[in-house]
Amino acid sequence: MKPWDENAAQRTVEAYPNHDPELARRVYSSQLLGGQPELVLHGGGNTSVKLKADDIFADTHDVLAVKGSGWDLARIEPAGFPHVRLHPLLKLRELAQLSDEEMVNQLRTQLLDVHAPNPSVEALLHAFIPAKFIDHTHADAILALANQADGAQRINDLYQGELGVVPYIMPGFALSKAAADIFDTDPQVKGLVLLNHGIFTFGASARVAYENMRDAVSKARLLLDKAATIFAVGAPETWPEDRARQLLTRVRGQINLYPKLPSPMVVIRRRSGILDRISLKNKWQALLTRGPITPDHVIRTKQKPCILELNSDDDSSWPEDIHNAMKSFTQDYQQYFERHAATASTPKTALDPLPRVILVPGLGILALGPDAKSAHVAADLFEHTLTTLVDAERIGQYAPLADQDIFDMEYWSLEQAKLGKRTPLPLSGKVAVITGAAGGIGRAIAQVFARQGCHLLLSDLDEKTLKQAQSDLDLGAMCQSVVADMCDPNGAETVLHAAIDHFGGVDIVISNAGAAFTGRIDENTALLNKSMQLNFWSHQYLAASASQWFVAQNTGGCLLFNASKSAFNPGPGFGPYAVPKAAVVALCKQYAVDMARFGIRANAINADRVRTGLFDDQLLRQRAAARGLDIDAYFRANMLGQEVFPKDVAQMFLDACLAVKTTGSVFQVDGGNIAASPR
Repeated sequence: MKPWDENAAQRTVEAYPNHDPELARRVYSSQLLGGQPELVLHGGGNTSVKLKADDIFADTHDVLAVKGSGWDLARIEPAGFPHVRLHPLLKLRELAQLSDEEMVNQLRTQLLDVHAPNPSVEALLHAFIPAKFIDHTHADAILALANQADGAQRINDLYQGELGVVPYIMPGFALSKAAADIFDTDPQVKGLVLLNHGIFTFGASARVAYENMRDAVSKARLLLDKAATIFAVGAPETWPEDRARQLLTRVRGQINLYPKLPSPMVVIRRRSGILDRISLKNKWQALLTRGPITPDHVIRTKQKPCILELNSDDDSSWPEDIHNAMKSFTQDYQQYFERHAATASTPKTALDPLPRVILVPGLGILALGPDAKSAHVAADLFEHTLTTLVDAERIGQYAPLADQDIFDMEYWSLEQAKLGKRTPLPLSGKVAVITGAAGGIGRAIAQVFARQGCHLLLSDLDEKTLKQAQSDLDLGAMCQSVVADMCDPNGAETVLHAAIDHFGGVDIVISNAGAAFTGRIDENTALLNKSMQLNFWSHQYLAASASQWFVAQNTGGCLLFNASKSAFNPGPGFGPYAVPKAAVVALCKQYAVDMARFGIRANAINADRVRTGLFDDQLLRQRAAARGLDIDAYFRANMLGQEVFPKDVAQMFLDACLAVKTTGSVFQVDGGNIAASPR
């Protein structure tokens, strides 16, 4: 663990001059804890400090400032610590029982600020322990000890009374009371280890609480590092990258065929040497499916991973292998749900039975989620599960909670609330490739598709402008980019490989790369050839490659081509541009004819007179002058007398994408130009 940095702590105090210095130091130590993945991951863990604070009447109260729900320790700020009146919380300890709903209600009724986030579900434990500062983590090293059948004895032997031991109890009121009772038997302890759950440490200052955590975790880590390895010599052969992509698309396709899925899922891959070595052990499948290292992980990973064993190197067997693995997992999950829901105190509604983690020896961890962030969270959590499981096996036997306890946590309303239920957007979970993405229309398309929940793989030639376009979207893991030359036959594969590597597949391809080339057609054969490379062949290369991946994924697909009104209404001296664009319209229709049986749709968008970088200023002035118009009038010279903007073209691409029963069509967005009408 990282050492305490007093200078950094003081800088945090200075950064928040309008807040209690103790709260600022709480912020610093919380960020210090949250920045170490071996302690907490993705919103896990919680911290608190007991302070004095005034209400609106200037009356001073003892308050518990505790991490609020939805905040991540690594990025928490003072606003992430709702202030709860302490004395009313302490009185709750006198009750024999308190429902989860009433506990949440009592916490909210005692907030100094009604607009503050919900206090942590473990707020009462923080309140009942009298220490000023309290830290709670799910430290991997501690969990390797706490997930042993004789975990209590191991912890007592290692810490010699410095830490108390609390048996596993579901988080909430009962756990808070039990932990406080155990603390009362020896108020000198520096912390409490919660079996199968995590560790709390205490201190009169933020530094003491943190250093107690550091000492406890370091002792556990030292013990583990001295243990012998459990691995056999050697490792399975690694997969070639293209073969890995083939499997990824097939897995994602099979997952997304599940009929009750609210929205499609993305799949990400993590290589894992630990998984490879574990798979060489006898009965390795049983070891990997025992359960999570802490029940907090179950809402992200489910109670166990799916094991995908491929029967041979023959790719033709993969669809059956994947289908059988998914069928076995979903049936097991349904039985798990029915078995434990039957004894639940309140009715439960089954979550989808699909895995969130799939393990493939030699390939790695495949993590699934409704979005890329969720998939990465599941992968992170399971990577830590693997390392902790191995550590536990090195000193004894990994013995996590029973399925009943895992079920209770998975279907606990307060835990489910962390996921934030949302109505899926029209393109949630979908993956779109956009070429020419750094240009005016490309950027607009990306913005419109992003607002509908789509994951994006952006491509263009210039890295600087491409990265800026990606940054402007501010979508995090949901948007990636790659530089590629679409005139190069290998450029299409570069782009599609990137989409598969980041998201597990692709659903929508927007072939948008292009540039204007002008000149008399009889005098510009070489220029026509150059234009054909960009304005026709780049579309063919991309569509051909994408169609192959669509077929492999087996969930249909959508091809959208940026053509031009010039395809139907060419202008004088514009042949080198108009001819390949006319060919693109024909190409689109051919893809519609040939690929419909695979559920793949192909449509084209014809735009006209849009202010983008397609035409340079000199060409624009020439075209406007030839019609006796100024620049602004030129852009409004259509039947409706309205200028067409990039966002209008982008909206037409979206409309064509969502028109699920339309293929082989050309959509006009030009303000009205009857000469360019396809019919």
